[in-house]
Amino acid sequence: MRLKDKVILVTGSTTGIGKSIAKRCVKEGANVVIHGLEPDLGNEVLQEIGAKHAALHIEDLKGEGCVHRLVDLALSRFGRLDALVNNAARVISSNIETTDLTLFREVLEVNVLAPFALIKAARPYLSQANGCVLNIGSVNAYSGEPNLLAYSVSKGALMTLTRNLGDVLHREYGVRVNQINPGWVLTEREIIRKREHGLNEDWYRRLPVVFAPAGRILLPEEIAAAAVYWLADESGPISGQVVDLEQHPFIGRNPPKDESNISTKK
Repeated sequence: MRLKDKVILVTGSTTGIGKSIAKRCVKEGANVVIHGLEPDLGNEVLQEIGAKHAALHIEDLKGEGCVHRLVDLALSRFGRLDALVNNAARVISSNIETTDLTLFREVLEVNVLAPFALIKAARPYLSQANGCVLNIGSVNAYSGEPNLLAYSVSKGALMTLTRNLGDVLHREYGVRVNQINPGWVLTEREIIRKREHGLNEDWYRRLPVVFAPAGRILLPEEIAAAAVYWLADESGPISGQVVDLEQHPFIGRNPPKDESNISTKK
């Protein structure tokens, strides 16, 4: 088992990518701290994983002292902290017209400032364990969709944070910091979000090749499988790296001219 006896804190792990990462970590021998906003979903994950290998904390990351309570839970329950996965994020559709400063600040608070605060709170214990941080970003960090303005900017900021701290924390404290940027992933909430945008109930079964050359988009379990490498000792001294996980080059990609535009609209 690649993560045997490690203690890993995964934010935003009651659904989607975070949930899959938490489950995969336990499968690889780790103990995990599950975090999210929904008590019912959190308890479902806890029951699925088993209370022996997991602890649950339900709280908004913006809450005063939340990051310290998460770290303290890992220490009190499992006695150490080997890795932090900053996965929780606010995904809000917004553009130049609909993004006001209040919305922008909220997105930055959860997607950038909370990961920074968690890294600061966890750093002494990660240092003791020669541990690591894995930030979950997005390929939207490079420019983003027109209606994901605030979200995309926040992921760009997270990428810079990873590059900066990946150097400093590794040299000074022995803590590696890396990031993976998933592309389009078929999470529970993405299914719902796209239906709310007017797509068919089974929109993910009929996607244009320009968006899904493989005929489908990524699964949360596939992101979780990739995350294990960065959380395990096998990634060695690698730090400050950002890896894109998508089916095609995100920058400078030219869709084929004979692309069949399969409509997914109702």
